[in-house]
Amino acid sequence: MLQLTNLPMPAVVDKTVVSLAGLGTALPPHQLSQSMAKTYAKALLGPRYTHFDRLAPAFENAGVDTRYLVQPVSWYERDHSWSERGSAYLETAPDLFIHAARSALADAGVAAEDVDVIVTVSSTGIATPSLEAQAFKAMGFRNDVQRVPVFGLGCAGGVSGLSLAARLASTRPGQTVLMVAVETCSLSFRTDRLQKADIIATVLFGDGAAAAVLQSGPAVTAGRVTLGEGQEYLWPDTLAIMGWDVDDNGLGVVFDRSIPGFVESHFREAVEAMLDRADLTLGDVDRLVCHPGGAKVLEAIEATMGLAAGSLDAERDTLRAQGNMSAPTALFVLDKVLKSGQSGQLALCALGPGFTASMLPLTVAPS
Repeated sequence: MLQLTNLPMPAVVDKTVVSLAGLGTALPPHQLSQSMAKTYAKALLGPRYTHFDRLAPAFENAGVDTRYLVQPVSWYERDHSWSERGSAYLETAPDLFIHAARSALADAGVAAEDVDVIVTVSSTGIATPSLEAQAFKAMGFRNDVQRVPVFGLGCAGGVSGLSLAARLASTRPGQTVLMVAVETCSLSFRTDRLQKADIIATVLFGDGAAAAVLQSGPAVTAGRVTLGEGQEYLWPDTLAIMGWDVDDNGLGVVFDRSIPGFVESHFREAVEAMLDRADLTLGDVDRLVCHPGGAKVLEAIEATMGLAAGSLDAERDTLRAQGNMSAPTALFVLDKVLKSGQSGQLALCALGPGFTASMLPLTVAPS
């Protein structure tokens, strides 16, 4: 008779878990209040755009009190060519990268030379070599560091970029991945196109950067915040809702007025589908952590997700204090939520060009 008790037991393999080891944010030096933004916009756009006064109340209703710019206000008072905007991006975006990356690395207690992979997310300028190469010497990265620059994700870039970084970290236990999202939205300010989207962009957008350090290893070594598998949901026939037009003078914002209504009608179905692919349900989620695209977008999310009005408080606080910075903004919100002591199952969400929803599950142990 076969003696099963004498057979060797299979080895127990501890699952590789990706932890959020550090989080950092950075803002450029030039602060602009919403009241001054309205004053400057009226002076620069009012004489050229006949419907400016009809749109002017948006400055008061947008939920933005201030934002930060990579250039002094005087820079925006004249038109700029594509090459001038590109030069301004190369002059300012690397500094934002460095400050956000250093902040995240310090939060994680990790040195730059310990980083194995860098994921750089940016959609508001073009740099070749890309930003992590521009910052390479100042940061002190290893010369064998792997670089993954990502363009075109827009406002969803912080969540999608973090999901990509988590996927890369999970492929090799012991790996350290740095994800940095840098956006200089203000450099696309246009006085020549005179479209409604340009006015709304002036109302909402600012500049900023955020970074995260991810580390992979056995579950027994996991940190307070662990990351699940990121998901995306792309709706067909929605290319015209959000993105960039490109012409000889630079990038022109595409920001359709249908976004809040679209969110209220379709966002819940996307979140439920993405959670299902992650083996979760809405009932498992203790808090949605959302990119604050604007006050109306936040109201639409609360309505469609059955949340109490005003419950996305960290999102509104971020929008009020920094405006919509595109990709980094969701990580600013996540930083606030984590510092508030929130624990449990979170779902980090954002919407971006495509039109795409992006979601990343995070599990947070009590602090």
